[in-house]
Amino acid sequence: MTTVGELAAAESLLDIPVRPFPAELEVERTVSPQSLVQFDGNFYSVPPGLPGVQVKVLHRLGEDDLRIATAGRAVIAQHRRAPRGAGQTVRDDGHVLALERAVLASFSDRAPCKNKVRKPPSAAALAEAERLRGQTAAGDPAERVVIDLSHYAAVADRLRSVPPPTKEENPERVRRPCR
Repeated sequence: MTTVGELAAAESLLDIPVRPFPAELEVERTVSPQSLVQFDGNFYSVPPGLPGVQVKVLHRLGEDDLRIATAGRAVIAQHRRAPRGAGQTVRDDGHVLALERAVLASFSDRAPCKNKVRKPPSAAALAEAERLRGQTAAGDPAERVVIDLSHYAAVADRLRSVPPPTKEENPERVRRPCR
């Protein structure tokens, strides 16, 4: 009969791996209007035309590169990782050129659009609106405003007649000393 110790001594073990298990950090981010993605205190560029799109930043632990992929895991950018919290903006030259082209294509030498001028309604328009409502047009706009305060007065009277809540009825309103 063999013992557990004899079995363990006879078992051949594999060598310890040279590199650690390839764990991968995956973080979801939103692309900014400037075609940048934030990760670990730095910004990394992606191709233009993706503002507001959800992407995944993939970083294999122990490696110096990171990948930015779409929700379907199609890699759209790969960058050398900047030091954590450095506040650096890492841009790919191809992304910079594409962004410049997109910005320059949006400019035009046409005359700017005329802004809408806000004009008050004319007297004829006001009279027609009153006619459509079935009212006669009054000369002064202040004469047409009617405010009924009876509802507010009734609420105020009701609040005056209700006694304030006691400590037992409303424990949240009990004042506690400041610390």
